[in-house]
Amino acid sequence: MAKNIRNIITIGASAGGLSAVSKLLSKLPADLDAAIFIVIHLGKAALVDVVLNMLGKNSPLPISIPEDGTPISNGQVYLAPADAHMMLQKGHILIKRGAKENHWRPSIDVLFRTAAAAYDSCVTGIILTGLLDDGTSGMAAIKKCGGRCIVQEPENAEFPDMPNNVISNMEVDYRVQIEEMGYILSDLYSRNECEPASVPEEVKLESEITIRMSTSLPATAQLGQLTPFTCPDCGGILTEIEDLNGEKHYRCFTGHVFSESFLDNEYADKTEETLWVAIRMMEERRNFNNTMRKENGINELEREAKDKELLAHIERLKQVMQGLAKERQKIK
Repeated sequence: MAKNIRNIITIGASAGGLSAVSKLLSKLPADLDAAIFIVIHLGKAALVDVVLNMLGKNSPLPISIPEDGTPISNGQVYLAPADAHMMLQKGHILIKRGAKENHWRPSIDVLFRTAAAAYDSCVTGIILTGLLDDGTSGMAAIKKCGGRCIVQEPENAEFPDMPNNVISNMEVDYRVQIEEMGYILSDLYSRNECEPASVPEEVKLESEITIRMSTSLPATAQLGQLTPFTCPDCGGILTEIEDLNGEKHYRCFTGHVFSESFLDNEYADKTEETLWVAIRMMEERRNFNNTMRKENGINELEREAKDKELLAHIERLKQVMQGLAKERQKIK
């Protein structure tokens, strides 16, 4: 029952995450006073049962893949299924195929944000190895609600992007190696109980929108400032939402969510895609121009002039493409 759940632990990992999560589970005590929820970025076709078995071999706590509506039990580990978000409400788990966040489903941010809205200061978020920044916005929600933040020491992470992004955007409570996390959790939960805290309205509202899979622009607009930018996935209007320390994320009214860096990368990809289409269309026009018959009123001099003009446009577009590629390489 919900009243028996005193502590919630949420764990997020991406690239290199399977071995990292397995190591973390092996360090947890069998009598840990918490329910544990894990999101590992897995492909749509991933064999989650195989992953479950691998994690179970090293876990002193029982581990399972929940279904929609599964009651939360203390001392249980829950692994998010492939291609579905795992979300928390008081006392039970929701599994839904909502819109992707940063192109991920399951999303670490979704789990962390809904956990914070449901269990406020009783949530401890843990970010392990991974690329990019899924989990940063969700960890900000946990901190806003009075919860704790633990990140893997980036120098010991196989892929340090995710821990580094959290560290760059908020004050973390513990920055440690995985081997130390089990002791820290045991010590925290043996010394004190969490004190209920108020949940900020923006965290509560965004969690509700995610859970309901709302596609209402007025509801989304309550979260922040409407922008002139559009969603790269569906073309919907994006709302700018503040996290901690000035960091922002963007949500469209159909539910797609992007961090600042991910959105910038998406726009760059779309620009590159558009330029390649333009180059292809000009190449096709040039080829067609060279096959047009004289009967169409095009003499050889006109044809050659048009060919040179199109070739010049194509070369300019290719130069723009090369410039964009160099700029993106500098940013990385």
